[in-house]
Amino acid sequence: MRRSEIEEQNRLLLSQQRQFRMAANVVTDALMAFPEVRAVAVIGSVAQKLWKEVPRFSAFRRARIEVWHECADLDLAVWLDSQESLGAMRRLLAMALNDAFKAGMETSVTAHQVDVFLFEPDSDRYLGRLCHYNQCPKGKLDCHVPGCGTIPFNKVVDGFRPYADIVESVADTMLYERGRGRIRSALDLPSVDD
Repeated sequence: MRRSEIEEQNRLLLSQQRQFRMAANVVTDALMAFPEVRAVAVIGSVAQKLWKEVPRFSAFRRARIEVWHECADLDLAVWLDSQESLGAMRRLLAMALNDAFKAGMETSVTAHQVDVFLFEPDSDRYLGRLCHYNQCPKGKLDCHVPGCGTIPFNKVVDGFRPYADIVESVADTMLYERGRGRIRSALDLPSVDD
């Protein structure tokens, strides 16, 4: 495999993380409009400085060539005082990402690429995920998981249990807190370019 192909793959993977970080800013701005949103943080690989690994891409895997980690989606932690507006949050999140793309922002992230993990303030108790479907229940297989949709647009993922430390490092990746406002841009999170 040529060095130029490896460099191009690395450039694409870094660009992908940057697009997800721009999307994190767009979604955070949208969620800040809801008074029940107490805080928003980036979690998962989008929040971290990327690392090199042998990827799932067959050509690189066969040759055992390491490239930057692939960010597959954007994970956000959102602390809520109430879950009554989850449907409106879902709509606004999707509209904000679509509007950002139409405005020429350098991100093509769509709503289904964003996983919003919901947490109870103060206790950090995991509540579920913000559903992507436009109605609740939608009648999809996902909707048949016990407890899914008991609270409209709160998605229950079968068998999912968050890691105990899922929100452990959010002090460094917090984008918004009620009372403090916007804390940082997701684009300011650690990068391999630093």
